[in-house]
Amino acid sequence: MRYLSRPLGGATTILLAACLWGTTATARTFAPAGAGPLAVGAVRIVGGGLLLFVYALRGGSLRNLVARGTRTRCLLALGAAGVAVYQAAFFAATARTGVAIGAVVTIGAAPVFAGVLSSLTGRGRPGARWLAATAAAVTGCVLLATSGHASGADLAGIALALLASCCYAVYAVTASCLIGSGAEDRAVIGAMFGGAAVLLLPVLFTSPVGWVATGRGLAVTGYLAVLTTAVGYLLYARGLRTTPVTTATTFGLAEPAIAAVLGLTLLGEHLGGAGFAGLAVLAGGLVTMAWPAAAQRPGNGVGVASLDQLAAVRLVQAHFRRKDGRKIGRPVMAYSDAREPSQGAAPARRNPA
Repeated sequence: MRYLSRPLGGATTILLAACLWGTTATARTFAPAGAGPLAVGAVRIVGGGLLLFVYALRGGSLRNLVARGTRTRCLLALGAAGVAVYQAAFFAATARTGVAIGAVVTIGAAPVFAGVLSSLTGRGRPGARWLAATAAAVTGCVLLATSGHASGADLAGIALALLASCCYAVYAVTASCLIGSGAEDRAVIGAMFGGAAVLLLPVLFTSPVGWVATGRGLAVTGYLAVLTTAVGYLLYARGLRTTPVTTATTFGLAEPAIAAVLGLTLLGEHLGGAGFAGLAVLAGGLVTMAWPAAAQRPGNGVGVASLDQLAAVRLVQAHFRRKDGRKIGRPVMAYSDAREPSQGAAPARRNPA
């Protein structure tokens, strides 16, 4: 998994994760008749969480993460609680106010909560481009989710959807904080989803889960646990290494678009004009977010890596200056020009004369 995602950029891995998440609703329709939505969600997190936890144990990365201190362990516990409450509140919201309204409120509000939490925690303030792209994507989600559906909404259901959205943003910001501080992504995700699996175990003891032992039940459970949870959240965590969490949650809005396309092609669902307009607006917002900025486009001479190199050089230069501003040494470049020392230009010899 880590080798497959290495050549991909942060935006690409997050969009791939959102595409996998978008197949969840379609896969759930193939579950046996006795599979309730809350039980399916709990089985998904418990199965996927255990897989992620076992994967994180390899190489001692999880042990090293937990040994970082009390603050790290508290953040991991907060992220695990966020995952568990998000899953439970989301299914409760869709049961009260419908899948369409519950999904659009939960998924659409996540970038807003992530932006607020990022600003409060000092992880950066979203820019105008993020605001424009997020507004377009959320508008597309609203058009897509409400196309052809009744607009009756339950206030308690909307409140639960907002709670789910907030908890998802808490998980995303917490994971981004830990990964950004140097923690290994698979260890962070394994610890959080392993903890969420433990928290959701009581749901399995209070819900009928005999359907899991059937052929269709095993197939659906395996798909949801392995692909939409384990692989999907590993991709998402890898993307958080290089992508701000506010941008990542906006890319996550691709999930309802994938769900709508699968509903049209596999389940025989229909969309009206507003639904197709929503797909177009949502795609436009995601393209706006994914399109490289002027400073990141190849060929202009300056990119993200170049800016990082420039900052590193300036830090090194600061160590080679006295208080009066005179240089006392030559700064060492953060990145070489790929030549070995023996390949560099030979110093000119002094003329004995």
